[in-house]
Amino acid sequence: MVATMHLGLSEGDVYLFNQGTAYHSYRFMGAHPLTIGGVQGVRFAVWAPNASEVRVIGEFNRWSGAAHRMEKLGTTGIHALFVPKLMPGELYKYELVTRDGKSVRKSDPYAYYSERRPGTASIVVDNGGYEWDDAAWMAKKKTKAAYHHPLLIYEAHAGSWKIKGKEHYYTYEELADDLVPYVAEMGYTHIELMPLTEHPLDQSWGYQVTGFFSPTSRYGTPLQLKKLVDCCHRLAIGVILDWVPGHFCKDDHGLRLFDGTPIFEGADPNRAELPLWGTLAFDFSRHEIWSFLISNAIYWMDMFHIDGLRVDAVANMINLHMDKPPHMRTYNAYGGRDNLDALRFLKKLNETVFHYYPDTLMLAEDSSAWPAVTTPTYKGGLGFNFKWNMGWMNDSLRYMTMHPADRPQHHHLITFSLCYAFSENYVLPLSHDEVVHGKRSLLDKMPGSYEEKFAQLRLFYGYWITHPGKKLLFMGGEWGQYDEWKDQDMLDWMVLEYDSHRNMLGYVKTLNHTYRMLPSLWERDRDPESFGWIDVHNAAQSVISYIRYGLTSYSIIVINFSSQNYQDYRIGVPEQGMYCTLLHSNSRKYGGTESDRNACYSTEDIAWHGRNQSISIHLPPLTFMLLTPLPGDTL
Repeated sequence: MVATMHLGLSEGDVYLFNQGTAYHSYRFMGAHPLTIGGVQGVRFAVWAPNASEVRVIGEFNRWSGAAHRMEKLGTTGIHALFVPKLMPGELYKYELVTRDGKSVRKSDPYAYYSERRPGTASIVVDNGGYEWDDAAWMAKKKTKAAYHHPLLIYEAHAGSWKIKGKEHYYTYEELADDLVPYVAEMGYTHIELMPLTEHPLDQSWGYQVTGFFSPTSRYGTPLQLKKLVDCCHRLAIGVILDWVPGHFCKDDHGLRLFDGTPIFEGADPNRAELPLWGTLAFDFSRHEIWSFLISNAIYWMDMFHIDGLRVDAVANMINLHMDKPPHMRTYNAYGGRDNLDALRFLKKLNETVFHYYPDTLMLAEDSSAWPAVTTPTYKGGLGFNFKWNMGWMNDSLRYMTMHPADRPQHHHLITFSLCYAFSENYVLPLSHDEVVHGKRSLLDKMPGSYEEKFAQLRLFYGYWITHPGKKLLFMGGEWGQYDEWKDQDMLDWMVLEYDSHRNMLGYVKTLNHTYRMLPSLWERDRDPESFGWIDVHNAAQSVISYIRYGLTSYSIIVINFSSQNYQDYRIGVPEQGMYCTLLHSNSRKYGGTESDRNACYSTEDIAWHGRNQSISIHLPPLTFMLLTPLPGDTL
């Protein structure tokens, strides 16, 4: 143990950091304004175990660290220094002298704020003192489990939702004034923001990080980000942050070869290198990496009241062979491809997050077939509470891109997901990844004429919103953005001047609010008994029909994926009574051809689909219908 109190550091904190269990290490690592011995200043602490010397440099010493050498704290690998009279707002870096005498300049891995790119300096800030006004939200979310409530996520990229001009972005506060009321009006329950951690390259969308604790300065200050989150909570909107613990970028001022050696990425380049992305994977075998990353997750919840994390690229973290050529493949101690250290890390991450924040959302973006991703760790799972359903997404979009005449031969693509829909707690993602890199927008994926594209997108959204699982839609999809997402430009808001897009926006708004209104669509999402097929086998007509059951109510869904008009389409129903159309995707008010009047259908004593009662409905081409029994005619 090493004496650290003269620097305002706890020996216990330093010890836990080296053990991988300092889950609030952001409270003592990095730059902290404080008072020691009655003198105000800034205490710096950085982990650089193999540096022969570390200095603090900045504007305050004209970027020459000769007078500000840091003290190495025994064998802990941590270097610390208290600089009297230094105040928030100072730019700084660490100058590290490597074992071979070279000097490298690095940004602070724990920096609370960073210089706007292309600058790379860290900035001293006092990250406390904000008076939150979200007590009602924070108390309410403790009383409800997300599994049994609607979860409808609007995924947004802060740099292109709206902009004022080239690289002239909306600030966090301006997004609070514009984005948040829009999301609330549209009926979403949460905003998922693509990564807001500091990153040097705009085109990486934030997925190649240099400042894991630093909200990107592109859009303003940490204080302004807190105001954005606070605004969301006051309007009953949760905030999910896209989080990237699997890798980091190679820029010289970042984590790569931080002290002249690979302390963050590990010594084996075949394991560290991620050639598809040009980045480096974290070395999950090091305890200090656990302290760094788990603290980072806790930091966003503690300091910014973030409600959840979408954990990026879980498959890449747990599979040593993912996206690697054969000559770069490494193996674990048992000769397998599983990254055992990463698996242990993810379990500890989720255990720790839920220990401190039991009501948090931890969503795995995982394309692997790894079992029990959303099973608690004490039952052998990875411990997430939700997982993106990539299988559903791939199959359903593949099906929807087919010409209707070809769909009967591929009917399984639209039905197979129900074979595993309850194996995990799923989110059905229609994310940014599906509308870039030549994949086309959701609207443009749809085949047929201009009108048919809109009809099929409305149909598809109906299928998505009524399929078991929570929901996520990327910005622009709500009005049928025609072009692919252009990350350097804002969304094509001008298309709302056209009826077709404006009607689509109205349809999605109605669909969102209908979803939230009907407990049958979310109340029992984890329960296989919440779903029942009426007819799964009608491949010839490309029609599916099913029932979603809540605790005391149910809804009937009929979808015609074909171009054929079925004037008298009969379906079996659970009981005698009257069934009325609550939502019809082909209504004129949404851009369709049918009357806006909600039709009602009386049951007949005609056995159909294995049920004693049935109704005969008019089912137009490329149509989604949602029907509910009249009040009193429920289970």
